[in-house]
Amino acid sequence: MRRRLLTVVSIAAMLVLASCSAAPESGVTNPATSSSNATDSPSEPAPSTAESPLPTSEVTIPSMPSLDATTGLPATSSPSTTSPSSTPTSPQTSSLPTAATSTTASSPTSSSATVASPAPSTTPLANATAQNVFDSMSLEQRIGQLIMIGTPAGSASSGAISAIGTYHVGSVILTGRSHVSATATRAITDKLQAATGTSTNGAKLIVAVDQEGGKVQVLQGPGFDRMPTALYQGTHYSLDQLRAHADSWGGELAAAGINLNLAPVMDTVSQSFAPKNAPVGYFDREYGYTANDVAMRATAFANGMRDAGLAVSIKHFPGLGRVTGNTDTTSGVTDTVTTRQSDSVGAFGVGINSGAPVVMMSTAVYSKIDPGVPAAFSSTIIQGMLRGDLGFSGVVISDSLDGAAQVERWSQGERAVKFVAAGGDIVLTTSSTAVAPMYAALLARANKDTAFRGQVDAAALRVLELKGSLGLLG
Repeated sequence: MRRRLLTVVSIAAMLVLASCSAAPESGVTNPATSSSNATDSPSEPAPSTAESPLPTSEVTIPSMPSLDATTGLPATSSPSTTSPSSTPTSPQTSSLPTAATSTTASSPTSSSATVASPAPSTTPLANATAQNVFDSMSLEQRIGQLIMIGTPAGSASSGAISAIGTYHVGSVILTGRSHVSATATRAITDKLQAATGTSTNGAKLIVAVDQEGGKVQVLQGPGFDRMPTALYQGTHYSLDQLRAHADSWGGELAAAGINLNLAPVMDTVSQSFAPKNAPVGYFDREYGYTANDVAMRATAFANGMRDAGLAVSIKHFPGLGRVTGNTDTTSGVTDTVTTRQSDSVGAFGVGINSGAPVVMMSTAVYSKIDPGVPAAFSSTIIQGMLRGDLGFSGVVISDSLDGAAQVERWSQGERAVKFVAAGGDIVLTTSSTAVAPMYAALLARANKDTAFRGQVDAAALRVLELKGSLGLLG
């Protein structure tokens, strides 16, 4: 039975996608009460490494539209109203691609555009360097590599700097919205990097940001282009154009000291259900309304970011497209539709096959997969589906675990332990005050449970391998 589930990766056996745009609207619970997840919540209003092969043909990037400050969409058009030069195609009827081939798909402005499979995200040299750094780390330092702490995007907080030194924290996320320049942002990330040293055994920080576009664009100051919503990107640009845009946007981030973009969203939301889908569809964070469109266009975005030298995280596995509730503000958010064989899960397989080095987990519950257990705490979903069915060997990161209503019944320390025990690698907390209890719980469990200690070691090595691929290990 489980071997048959590998057909999720051999996506051609899953579907003829002309019919996949109508995700059932029944079986979803908990109406939304707010916007989205803490790490990537839309603002109201929003002022709004290995290299991948470059596009095989010359790409002309269309000029960026002027964006409406409230909607995050182009002021003179919307995804449903396009100019003659950028008319979207009808939903594609081809199967989702397999890992073994370079893929092509019809696009808004060309009949065939290449989505090339990038090179592997790590090299033997990067892995050897990671192993050397890992071998000389203490258990405490390895646990620090499993934590990502938040700091306001416009400053390097004393809490974050202290946590790097005290708890050996290995990753930072810039949170909120910032209107400082790219140059000023670089000064902030440099200050954060300077806090490493002996505390992290010389390993530099992963510095992450949510830079999707539209309402979810953390860095908005001079030097950062305004990015339209993912839905606009997916319906107005060809695959080559989208990849080239993402390359440009990624270059801005890299120049500012960012090395991981927690994007793209790879959740599939049907067009009819999108307005009711608080985490994604309500804010046009999806790249289209079918699994095939999402897979092709989100992968083009991811590959463009990787062309610019950034790592990306596809999210929120196994998908938030069939819930109404917001896991930040609502508990018990449950998807009663998605299965291990769902087309929407297959879309993540395309991103993985194309080389995405990081996958972010949802905290929703999936009753047809692992009833009652949030995905981030489910070994069935992380180990069975993500690593088993889809063959993902990279870094698994949580969505924010510090203040989400969905996981409030567990203490902060328990959340960190449950995530790592399920197979996760980086525990994301936007709050500096959550680091101490999370770190303490991970250390205590590792000291008394040899199996868990093994999981900590495996997770730390995966994080260090990612850092090696990004040139963060010296």
